[in-house]
Amino acid sequence: MPEAEAFTIRARGQTDVGQRRDHNEDSFLVDEGLGLFIVADGMGGHAGGGTASTLAVETIRDTVEKARDKDPELFAAPAGLDDSPVPDVLREAVEAACSRIFETAQGSPELAGMGTTVTAALVDGRTAFIAHVGDSRCYLLRESRIYQVSEDHSLVNEQLKAGAISPDEAKHSRFRNIITRSVGFEQEVQVDLMGVELEAGDILLLCCDGLSNLVDDDEILKVVVESTLEDAPHKLIQIANDRGGDDNITVVVIRVQGPTGEGRSA
Repeated sequence: MPEAEAFTIRARGQTDVGQRRDHNEDSFLVDEGLGLFIVADGMGGHAGGGTASTLAVETIRDTVEKARDKDPELFAAPAGLDDSPVPDVLREAVEAACSRIFETAQGSPELAGMGTTVTAALVDGRTAFIAHVGDSRCYLLRESRIYQVSEDHSLVNEQLKAGAISPDEAKHSRFRNIITRSVGFEQEVQVDLMGVELEAGDILLLCCDGLSNLVDDDEILKVVVESTLEDAPHKLIQIANDRGGDDNITVVVIRVQGPTGEGRSA
């Protein structure tokens, strides 16, 4: 049986300081050649947050690239969700970022307590693997529906799961920016890993809470489906800014196109 051809991936990302902040602590990566896409939302003050998110993106990218260069067959070998070695590479990359951020903070008092969210997607052939820590999000848009792939590591989400607050109360809670897990605040971190078997026409979207707190899932779906790949991140950021833009806003949109061109391209 012939091996299925890999999908073609095209992506665009954009970040914006928003309307209320005087600096941007977010970082993102779009690396189509490596198949790696990241959103990181830093925290820890003017110097710390931006440093943490930048270190996270750099370390994850470098770790994944070194793993591929060391063993190219690692990514080339066909493997299902359960058998692929790629999730281990992604997990180890996030763990390496956590250690690096923590150790950097120990040597610089002005960086003490810094950390970052990380939501990273690594596309391997016809599969996307997602590593997630914090409350930045990964969505899957498929056949005119939107699904949240990641689960927020946040106080509000814990309250919501416990039934202590309603979805509407969660949306407006003054505690919505408190996260329960981050990369770099401690020396080690537990990384959530998920796998998605891709279909032609799928769209993955990574974003920080500066978007998801102000733009509903159905609105995200509508904008992305009706926009070109180049325009979608800008349009989503504009909506968040029009609604107050109370945080930095970062969006990465990833379109999946089949080997024969099936699936929308922009």
